[in-house]
Amino acid sequence: MKSYIITTHEGKTEAPNPLFKVSNSQVMGVVKNVANENEALRKLMIENDWIIDAQFNVAEFELFEIL
Repeated sequence: MKSYIITTHEGKTEAPNPLFKVSNSQVMGVVKNVANENEALRKLMIENDWIIDAQFNVAEFELFEIL
């Protein structure tokens, strides 16, 4: 079985120094014990219904397998 970390470039993070611009990704979650990326995304969405409520675009998510 595989594990994935799922990120997005949507949303924003601010640095403590407001004069410094930050461009980064947000971690949406870590999913373990799945067969593939599709199953990982499906499991993430089932376990985190707030993602849809927050209006994140799931098509923009990036999945990285954790080795």
